[in-house]
Amino acid sequence: MSLDRLPPFAEAALLLDLDGTLLDIASTPDAVVVPPGLPDTLRALRDRLGGALAIITGRPLETVDALLGDAPYAVAGEHGGAVRHAPGEAVQRPPLPAPPAAWLQAAERLAAMHPGVLLERKARGFALHFRATPEAGPALRDALTAMLAGSAAFELLPAHMLWEVRPRGVDKGKAVLALMACAPFAGRKPVFVGDDVTDEDAIRAARALGGAGFQVDAAFGTPAGVRAWLRDAATAGDWPALQ
Repeated sequence: MSLDRLPPFAEAALLLDLDGTLLDIASTPDAVVVPPGLPDTLRALRDRLGGALAIITGRPLETVDALLGDAPYAVAGEHGGAVRHAPGEAVQRPPLPAPPAAWLQAAERLAAMHPGVLLERKARGFALHFRATPEAGPALRDALTAMLAGSAAFELLPAHMLWEVRPRGVDKGKAVLALMACAPFAGRKPVFVGDDVTDEDAIRAARALGGAGFQVDAAFGTPAGVRAWLRDAATAGDWPALQ
């Protein structure tokens, strides 16, 4: 990938996915590890970019805060279902439905039927993780597809060894647009890095705004490659070369 796809560093905003991009994928969501020095790298980049550094993730905002502290200036959690535009600001949540209680009960039964499957509850959705039992993936997909049949309000999303049920009307692309409309991001060109199917909307949105969007595998290889690239950018105040 050539450097000319990136906007000038001084004119850029950096928007980053979390799991599989900044952090290595772990066996369970609670098992992820924040590498030493990563929050400091993010703070240095935030300062270099006039504050224009954000995390966009499917995780809740509270999880991002627990993992990264005050390193990002803004955070969009739950695929954009919860957005905090600046430190200390109120969280903005678009009016979206929560899944029916019967769906959550059915998801609990599905997890119990497949030992090793983990149910992750979210504010307005849920995910079934099957990393510990990959053979359960197709059965979970079929059961969730049947559950959502006829629902115009929710959709089923594939991700790394999980299936996620989330309300329609939010995605990471919309989160990019929301963040880029407000200071200190407004007037800059977004650079988004993500690793999963759910990040493709954000990549398209970043490119549509005149910025750049990268998949981890293609541009960096691994999250460790992303972290090394970010460290070099924080040190130099400019974009290092990509693979």
